Amino acid sequence: MPSIIDKSATSKKRKSSKESGVPSSKRRAVAENASAETMARIQQLEDQISESRKHYNNIATLISMLSEDGSGANPDLAVAVSLCRVFSRLIAGGNLTEPERAAENEKIVVQWLRERCREYQRLLESIVRGSDASSQITALTLAMRLLNERATHIPGDDTQAWTSGLFRNVFEAVIEARDGQALRSEFLEKFLKPYDDVAYYTFMQVGCVFAEADFTPSSGTNASHSEYASTARSTEILETLVTILSTCDTVPTPEHKYTNFYSKASKQNKKLLSVNSHKKRAQDAWLSILRNNLSQPLRKTLLRIMVHHIEPWFNRPELLMDFLTDSYNVGGATSLLALSGLFYLIQEKNLDYPQFYPKLYSLLDADLLHSKHRSRFFRLLNTFLASTHLPATLVASFIKRLSRLALNAPPPAIVAIVPFIYNLFKDHPTCTFMLHRVIRDKELQAELEAEGMDDPFDPEESDPDQTGAIESSLWEIESLQSHYHPNVASIARIISEQFTKHSYNLEDFLDYTYQGMLQAELGTGEKPLKKVPVVEYQIPKRIFTDRLLEEDGGVDTAPGNLLRNLWDFS
Repeated sequence: MPSIIDKSATSKKRKSSKESGVPSSKRRAVAENASAETMARIQQLEDQISESRKHYNNIATLISMLSEDGSGANPDLAVAVSLCRVFSRLIAGGNLTEPERAAENEKIVVQWLRERCREYQRLLESIVRGSDASSQITALTLAMRLLNERATHIPGDDTQAWTSGLFRNVFEAVIEARDGQALRSEFLEKFLKPYDDVAYYTFMQVGCVFAEADFTPSSGTNASHSEYASTARSTEILETLVTILSTCDTVPTPEHKYTNFYSKASKQNKKLLSVNSHKKRAQDAWLSILRNNLSQPLRKTLLRIMVHHIEPWFNRPELLMDFLTDSYNVGGATSLLALSGLFYLIQEKNLDYPQFYPKLYSLLDADLLHSKHRSRFFRLLNTFLASTHLPATLVASFIKRLSRLALNAPPPAIVAIVPFIYNLFKDHPTCTFMLHRVIRDKELQAELEAEGMDDPFDPEESDPDQTGAIESSLWEIESLQSHYHPNVASIARIISEQFTKHSYNLEDFLDYTYQGMLQAELGTGEKPLKKVPVVEYQIPKRIFTDRLLEEDGGVDTAPGNLLRNLWDFS
């Protein structure tokens, strides 16, 4: 007869096997034996399910073994794989489908199996959301395999499993997964990029995250989906969705044929074979994000990829009008990034935006010439002002505004401004009056030489057609010919020379930097110094003090340092 267990003894802290003197090799052998026993137990339960229907209760046993607390935090992946095989065989065998004129007990069995399958799916989603990276990837692979079996073998489930069932829940879990960088990379590389149907339904689900779904929910639809859709998404989730969508950067041509599908049943869906249908889904997905409450950094990210990753998906690019015009009105770097997309709509889709050039003119400020987007802006500005149909007063205002800004611009910006102005004069010769005007009235000429005149250009005027720049001159560029930097002074002189060169290649001047200009002077060593520069050869022993330090002799000096008189160092 077994003895009574002393509870006080069991409450004591158990000694580790290392403290009890058990060798590590023995501990490993015990662990391996326990693991082997567990695997044998799992395999036995799985085999019994395959052998007879009377062992279907083993499914509930395996589900209970998968996760003890049901949260998916510490899953048994061997059990998860075994359950995936079990349900795949049951689905392929038609055991989750009610046959016609089925008996009542048969319907009860089918309903029970469906409920256990949904329970297993929920556990997989929990693992995807909150487990470690390896378990998340495994759960994603198993969920996608189960999805394929359902879409292939269950009649009527080929679309529902993607739109309102398993795929939607798994996709939301992938988006919201904790520390899910590796998981999302796996989803992109193994499923989204290779398979056209996965990309199609991914676009659909992104739209469903923010907008009302365009399908009628069936009995298995998650009831909380409408709440999830109407809830504003966080910036982190939005950034994740943008990353996922921007991965699909290969826009199909009208002649493209879709042949690579994850599910065989997708080949029978006409929408999945249509290029217009794919582009419609992608368009809706991008619009759902653009209409959300975007942070400023995310808005800039979207504007950077607008032309190459977003606009090509749109069958109706005019739908981007509100987003681009709102971004254009923000000002600063955001307006600069919105320029290319907005100009595309004006040029290709006949967007009526009469304030485009006044707004573009307002972007020309001192901050622009110090911005990291300066090169991008000059490339776009070169395109915007290329048309010969623009009024001379408009072009003259841009020339004069750039010249005025060049007075306080860094040397790398001036190096780009002067050739840009030269090219504008070549394209718009009616503006060359700003270079030189002959004063035929001698008395007026003498008066101007003696007293000078006010510049007719109004820098405060916001309308470029009313600034009076065409009546002014480019005295700013002539002032730059005396610039301290020799490269700037040399390039400013091209305005005073004959315009024999057809035009300058702007790309040769846009990427100048302080570092590059310094290396050109010091790093090459090809240009010998014509004159030795004058330097300070006597190093002063003091700057701020009137008395030398004791170690320097402590000699009194004359008080009244100029720098100390100008500043208070107390």
